[in-house]
Amino acid sequence: MPRARIPAHPFDAAIPLPAVSHARFTIGDVVRHRMFDFRGVIFDVDPIFANSAEWYDAIPENIRPRKDQPFYHLLAENMESSYVAYVSQQNLIADDTDEPIDHPAISDLFTDFADGRYQLRREHKH
Repeated sequence: MPRARIPAHPFDAAIPLPAVSHARFTIGDVVRHRMFDFRGVIFDVDPIFANSAEWYDAIPENIRPRKDQPFYHLLAENMESSYVAYVSQQNLIADDTDEPIDHPAISDLFTDFADGRYQLRREHKH
């Protein structure tokens, strides 16, 4: 007796998936922007772009990063202020100054700063 064929689900069609990119940095790492003069500590990572189209389109096209890479949420600082930044992996490099970040939210998310990185508070780990 022949087996019954299970009809294919319409969502089983070949759906293009983004290329898999591996995060070079992790939560607690201190990084520096490759083009702009700011640095920060990573507090969250998106495996691919996860911000608004308006945010992305506001970046000048000649420096707009690819969406198919990790994007990092940073507690950032420059010479004038501290703020939250959203930065693509291609635009970050490791910060080798071994200097802490001066951001008012650091103590809310992290405890110790040692060996160039911060330790995430226990209550924020999952």
